[in-house]
Amino acid sequence: MSRGPDAATLLARALTAGAEAAGCPVEIANADWTRWASATFAGARHMLRLSAPPSPALIAWIAALPEAEFALRGHLVADLSVAAVRHASDIITMKLEILTVEER
Repeated sequence: MSRGPDAATLLARALTAGAEAAGCPVEIANADWTRWASATFAGARHMLRLSAPPSPALIAWIAALPEAEFALRGHLVADLSVAAVRHASDIITMKLEILTVEER
């Protein structure tokens, strides 16, 4: 019996849906994750590269990301940082580093 999508899939869906709702659709150019655990928590570290055409809505969305709330069934976003943003004339690319923790 399937448990449903993993944290990486849920996170990618939440990011693209959030950008779409903000009026700045993004594409995930690259995504990777590694398992992570501490003495009290288990989860994953995610690294994503996203791209989108430049717009004021995109700039506002990127700025708001570290404080954004995400609904990920069975997981919490414990930390999100925008590690890099590169502006070109026709595209903006960003690197996100995100820590998710499994809910128990």
